[in-house]
Amino acid sequence: MQALIDVILPVFIVIGFGYVAAWRRWVSDTTIDGVMKFAQNFAVPTLLFAGIARIDLAHNFHPPILISFYAGAFSGGIFGFLGARYLFKRDLTDSVAIGFIGLFSNSLLLGIPITERAYGADALSWNFAIISIHAPLLYAIGITAMELARTAGQGLSAMRLIRQIGTAILRNPLVLGILAGWIVNVGGIRLPQPIWDAVFMMNKAAIPAALFGLGGVLLRYRPEGDMRIIAWAVFASLILHPAVTYGLAHFGFGLATPPLRSATITAAMAPGVNAYLFANMYGVAKRVAASSVLIATALSIVTIWCWLVILP
Repeated sequence: MQALIDVILPVFIVIGFGYVAAWRRWVSDTTIDGVMKFAQNFAVPTLLFAGIARIDLAHNFHPPILISFYAGAFSGGIFGFLGARYLFKRDLTDSVAIGFIGLFSNSLLLGIPITERAYGADALSWNFAIISIHAPLLYAIGITAMELARTAGQGLSAMRLIRQIGTAILRNPLVLGILAGWIVNVGGIRLPQPIWDAVFMMNKAAIPAALFGLGGVLLRYRPEGDMRIIAWAVFASLILHPAVTYGLAHFGFGLATPPLRSATITAAMAPGVNAYLFANMYGVAKRVAASSVLIATALSIVTIWCWLVILP
């Protein structure tokens, strides 16, 4: 119970504050969109840049932690896709979007603050190792699967597919922040202290702004119909993904406690707003994606608490 009070509730109180502020019209939809744009396009990319630029790649970029996390992610995505396609009889493009819900966890806006509050700032280096390939890898998989689904039976130009994937990924500010961090780290580039000071100032605003904005955005995602398939997608995200990750990391690889914690807690996060944005980008399964994001975020208060109790 103490973990719920000390670690999880402060994060969700900030989300709730944004939700109530939008609900009571203390802030407009335009303001919420502005906060989210600031967070996702500017503040959070600098947070990712700083974290990846400064991690010890030789120590933290550890294949077993990445295999454990992404095996869980792919399990959730495949589970969501197969259920949507063969159990609920959704068309191919809907099924890809629903699979993406189980694939893409909110590793950044929820995973980082909860890990930091639970285990301290030093634990975040493992989170950043996971996040350093999270958006580029999973967006590439999602876009590839969706383009193949949309053009099934029509033939597909390899160059067109590569161009579509590259354009979508390289327009994402989070990916640009990650790439910049990689360049500074691998290149051994030494930046002047005033630049680092400015980056750290932005970092302080990143998580509070993102959580507040997330709360305001979630108000728009009201649960409507399709509850069985929504429950299927939520199970893939909140139960299957972290269970596979924990099982592989703990029993398969015997990971030490710090990387085990980061991998499992990151996997246990609800699907982020990106799951809805992906569905919205293609105009498919939008209601399922929106409702899954809202319901899973609320339920994750309990499921994250359970994982914090289970983990050493």
